[in-house]
Amino acid sequence: MNAASPDVPGPRPGLTRTQWLICVIAVIGFAFDIYELLMLPLIIRPALSELGGLLPGTPEYIGWARTLFYVPAIAGGIFGLLGGYLTDLLGRRRMLTFSILLYAISAFFAGFSTSLGMLLFFRCLIFVGVCLEFVAAVAWLAELFDDPKRRERVLGYTQAFSSVGGLLVVYGNKAALAWAASLPAIGIPGFLEGVLGEVQNSHAAWRYTLMSGLIPALPLILIRPFLPESPKWQQKKAAGTLKRPSLLEIFRPELRRTTLVTTAMFACSFGAAFGAIQQMPQIVPDFAKVQAEGTARLDAEEGRTAVQKHLDSAEVQARIKDKPEEERAKTLQQERQKARRGFLRDVGQKKAAAVQEWQEYGGLAGRVLLAVLATVILSRIKLIRVFIVPGLLIMPLVFGYAALSNLEMAMPLLYAGIFLSGMFTVGQFSFWGNYLPRIYPVHLRGTGEGFAANIGGRLIGTGFAWVAQTVSGFAWLFPKDMTGAAKLAYTAAGIAVFVYVVNFVLSFFMTEPAREELPD
Repeated sequence: MNAASPDVPGPRPGLTRTQWLICVIAVIGFAFDIYELLMLPLIIRPALSELGGLLPGTPEYIGWARTLFYVPAIAGGIFGLLGGYLTDLLGRRRMLTFSILLYAISAFFAGFSTSLGMLLFFRCLIFVGVCLEFVAAVAWLAELFDDPKRRERVLGYTQAFSSVGGLLVVYGNKAALAWAASLPAIGIPGFLEGVLGEVQNSHAAWRYTLMSGLIPALPLILIRPFLPESPKWQQKKAAGTLKRPSLLEIFRPELRRTTLVTTAMFACSFGAAFGAIQQMPQIVPDFAKVQAEGTARLDAEEGRTAVQKHLDSAEVQARIKDKPEEERAKTLQQERQKARRGFLRDVGQKKAAAVQEWQEYGGLAGRVLLAVLATVILSRIKLIRVFIVPGLLIMPLVFGYAALSNLEMAMPLLYAGIFLSGMFTVGQFSFWGNYLPRIYPVHLRGTGEGFAANIGGRLIGTGFAWVAQTVSGFAWLFPKDMTGAAKLAYTAAGIAVFVYVVNFVLSFFMTEPAREELPD
């Protein structure tokens, strides 16, 4: 069987080498586009602290946090929509390859950021690449298999690797935090320092976390020569029967309701993730138990050793060399306080990474559950409600209880809650990858998917991160003695209720696919 031939009744043969290669490159794309996106919640606190000297809860911090969350989403949504059109016009393979290279190389250079503006620029490029990748990969995989059940399974299980990417970035961040001091120093070449500035902390863990995003570009370079184009797209292109894609055509009467409803529901799915779940890493470091643990470890041998190691570093010693005794003592005291703050920040970040890890395990469970149920529950409307209804109950409980308890929530309870939140929210992402190819014909598949995923999900949906940061900064909404983290938890709970209720209502207006086969 080749990539273009239909699956035949009876025992199905295994995948061909070509099909395996396409699945592998799609898996790499799915895994690392989430890897790139989920870096920000893990690195935003230390990045804003180093590049801007900003403290959580201050207006300046809130302003830059929401900018870094949302401005890249605007860029990704706009260019991702264009990418969907180009996927239909130029082919699936070309756009998938370009998108992975774009976000991988941009992530690497983001690690050299010397200012918040520079970091924002590269985050925009990363988002553009990520938004292009999803559309091209889903269209390519969907058109590779004629057998509906095999197609559903392949789409479901390959998308599950998105959550593997989420776990990988957690592990990558942990590794960076553990090994940062022994890794090669990061610096701007001398001839560029006058233009870009100087890297302040050349061993910052958040920089290594960003730069690890280069990894997917390496296997792609090796596999790329062996990848064919989508058989269905290629056949129509060669025969001259491939219609020219058009953005207006996805709003023609027979597709208008589907386009509008799926775009709004995609936005709500992403809104729950970015407006609530992805805010948790910023909340966790302010949990009372986390701060108490950090203080205890700082005052113990572990903390004293870390502080002394910083004071004995070549960088600090060079700074105090040849200074008068009084000035030297003052500098050492400043460096000691800096090291103590850094130690406490790292403890908080490690706890945040641990919570993020549980959320990603939940997301992986949700995606696998979707892959299993996609071939069992034939109604797509019933399938999406399997995830919406439980999520509507669980999400506000997790974030609302954390806020009501003033961040005294037991960590095991938090882990369980964030696991279930991830499962029912992230599982919806895989649903859309399975659903959308069954709605749009070949010449509109990338355009239709691109509009729903990028305008709905990336542009509107991720905008709820901006909403969360903005609303949590409205002092008049909350008691005066409430911490910034508790305000953010309350806001996240409200966003979760809103988007889940809207998604449930919209599910009654969804279009049920007419048949299991893809439309031509």
